[in-house]
Amino acid sequence: MTPEGRLAAAIDLLHAALEAPRRPADAIAAEFFRARRYIGGGDRRAVSDLAWGVLRQRLRLDWWLAEAGARPTPRLLALAHLLLVEGLTPAEAARRFEGGRYGAGALDIGERGAARALAGKPLIGKEMPEGVRLNLPAWALPGLAARFGARLAEEAAALEQGAPLDLRANRLRTTREAAAAALAAEGFAPEPTPFAPHGLRLRGRAAVTASAAYREGLVEVQDEGSQLIAALVGARPGMRVADYCAGAAGKTLAMAADMENRGRITACDVSAPRLSGALKRLRRAGVHNAETHLLAPGDRWAKRRAGGFDRVLVDAPCTGTGTWRRNPDARSRLGAEDLQELLTKQGEILDTSAQLVRPGGRLIYATCSLLPEEDEMQVEAFLARHPGFRPVPLARAWAEAGLPGAPPCAGPHLALSPAAHGTDGFFAAVLERAA
Repeated sequence: MTPEGRLAAAIDLLHAALEAPRRPADAIAAEFFRARRYIGGGDRRAVSDLAWGVLRQRLRLDWWLAEAGARPTPRLLALAHLLLVEGLTPAEAARRFEGGRYGAGALDIGERGAARALAGKPLIGKEMPEGVRLNLPAWALPGLAARFGARLAEEAAALEQGAPLDLRANRLRTTREAAAAALAAEGFAPEPTPFAPHGLRLRGRAAVTASAAYREGLVEVQDEGSQLIAALVGARPGMRVADYCAGAAGKTLAMAADMENRGRITACDVSAPRLSGALKRLRRAGVHNAETHLLAPGDRWAKRRAGGFDRVLVDAPCTGTGTWRRNPDARSRLGAEDLQELLTKQGEILDTSAQLVRPGGRLIYATCSLLPEEDEMQVEAFLARHPGFRPVPLARAWAEAGLPGAPPCAGPHLALSPAAHGTDGFFAAVLERAA
């Protein structure tokens, strides 16, 4: 594809994303490229990079377009990206839109006027409000400021960067060293993760899911922070474990390895397609001690199994602020009302899942959020409602899980962030039920 053709395709992808603002952009992109199999790998990356670049800088691009008196259409957002991020002149950007039958179409009078208004402007303007300047939406800014204080700008900058690709060596089939060797033999350059004892990290683009090591179940894609949360559960052979919000079962897979395929894990979720995908991952990884359960409205499964589990992991639905490196569209996809709905849902899930924990067992609450409202404050509210639970200090839970060295962060709970730890933003609290 020509640069003009790539721009046209990126604008089409942005159209699809903006027409369905409540759907994750990665799901929309998967459908988009599935319907356009003629777009090759290199062109697909270029189209994705431009579309994702727009989504990553959407707050700033919207602000500049508003200053220019323009409405943020997909074409104008792409145009603003060419001018403010790539540094093209208005004439160069206009030529990029042209290109015959495969181009996006020449700029109209209004678009040319917007280009002139944006010419020579910096992406980050001193006159911008703090949230826009830091690329943080207004609904999340208070919580993030409370979390990071003087480190807010550093963490905001880290959230704008691309994330590495983290893998977990599947100990049911191999070791970290053997998995690294298998990946190296296929041309990858894995390096050990600094905190997770079974993690490997790949820098840059890496089509690891096409590798033999992945197809044979030697490695699973899992951020290092997610690996640490699974380890803090402390799942051991013979235990009964519930992964209450299992999703695609990444943590179920890790816990099955800790249990050496002995005992029983029940992976629960409200989505049948997610559980179907989880079953495929479990089979590929050689997991034999896991079952799935679809949580449906009015389901009495939790009441029937009250007190029946040694460990219950609640990886709660959340705003995903900690994953903005990978999901930049979430900055503008969610709002204050979504946060309030999630806070209510998290409390309800905690109350329901707590009854599954046997006396002396543990409930592990986790999110991929950086907001205190979804993390420490949610735990404090739960403990106030359930005096039969008490927090397990992070240092103790870390040591009991057999994790090496000291925890990567101070405080009673695990709280990871991109700038401080190089992982996605994760939170986890280990809560023990009184015997």
